[in-house]
Amino acid sequence: MTAFTLAHLSDPHLPPLPAARLRDLAGKRALGYLNWTRNRHKYHRREVLDALVADMQAQQPDHVAVTGDLVNLALEAEFSPAQAWLESVGAAQHVTVIPGNHDAYVRATKHRFAGTFGDYLRGDAAVDGVSFPFVRRRGPLALIGVSSAVPTLPLMATGTLGRAQLDALDGMLSQLSSEHAFRVLLVHHPLQSDSRIKRLTDSRQLRALLKRHGVELVLHGHDHIHSTMWLEGTDRQIPAIGVPSASALAHRHYPAAAYNLFSITRDGDQWRCVQTVRGLDANFRVQQIKQTTLL
Repeated sequence: MTAFTLAHLSDPHLPPLPAARLRDLAGKRALGYLNWTRNRHKYHRREVLDALVADMQAQQPDHVAVTGDLVNLALEAEFSPAQAWLESVGAAQHVTVIPGNHDAYVRATKHRFAGTFGDYLRGDAAVDGVSFPFVRRRGPLALIGVSSAVPTLPLMATGTLGRAQLDALDGMLSQLSSEHAFRVLLVHHPLQSDSRIKRLTDSRQLRALLKRHGVELVLHGHDHIHSTMWLEGTDRQIPAIGVPSASALAHRHYPAAAYNLFSITRDGDQWRCVQTVRGLDANFRVQQIKQTTLL
């Protein structure tokens, strides 16, 4: 069986931030804007993002998964440039995206993500509009997208799926468990976190579903670091992989921009998955960092 290659990047926080009107900077956005102008603009760089995407495209992956935070403050003026950037990454048939907490930063524009990027997160069975969870089948993969993106209070960056989404996911995973598909769950927030202000509030319920039904791989962003967690599945542990921000320079404990490639093949009755990490080095070149056999 020919290997299917899935690329994963996250948290591009598309720079630069467009000019903001004073009336747009009330409440939580005021703090976010101050943080961007004082700090974040220094290490979220468009040239870094462009170099990473160019290298990823040179690897010719079969599909690309982007796990959220395309924008920063969810200003109206941010969505059009983000749409143009996503279209440059690839057509909706070849790219799947889910929202992050910055994409639903405030209630006023929480609907804009689905409205702008709908073609990139519409499930195969969708008849009208966008809904979560969704399933997109690409080659041997069943890409399962959920949304943990909800507006939160200032200084909070938590995520929540909610009961309706968890119930729908329960039925979806149950159905997929009888199919011979490599199941990949896409979620912005990590499923384990020690941070009260950045955690997925119903991660315990989500992990219980994965233990009951299983998936082969979980991909997430949010923390802006390389991470591998192992979650309890039906008959084996499930790798949950996080990745740094796709636009970041190395700073403090955060690594420079990177992305993952997953080479997926069927070996008899078992799946084989090899992870390759490629990232920005000190000379602003993208190179392979490591390669790991996950399954």
